[in-house]
Amino acid sequence: MTRREAREQAFCLLFQGTVSGDPVDDILRAAHEARDLVPDSFTEGLCYGVEEHMGDIDSMIEGSLKGWNIRRVSKVALTLLRLSVYEMAYEKDIPISVSINEAVELSKTYGGEGDPAYINGVLGSVAKKHCHGPEEGT
Repeated sequence: MTRREAREQAFCLLFQGTVSGDPVDDILRAAHEARDLVPDSFTEGLCYGVEEHMGDIDSMIEGSLKGWNIRRVSKVALTLLRLSVYEMAYEKDIPISVSINEAVELSKTYGGEGDPAYINGVLGSVAKKHCHGPEEGT
């Protein structure tokens, strides 16, 4: 499985959690039982990482929203933002530009018409406020 495929799988699993409020353990177990899904370690790491750091991630997102409250962001966009912000802030081996690009590309598939530009803008703001340098991811 490529990292892009793993990231998409993580998005789908995290989206289910965003909608249902269920913990990652329950979602992974149910997905495995119902769909014969066997996520790789990268997928699982992303899911558990987002869940573990959700409060900090949401604070970073909220601080980068202009004229919006995080509760007004669509569930698709919010899930993509959470996934990408987690990568940018905690996965030091992934360049920030890759995290942003992957979220934008996934939003073209799963989001609404304006989501790619919106997600790109919010993530750019998060990167400037919370990450040092465009590629270090620190």
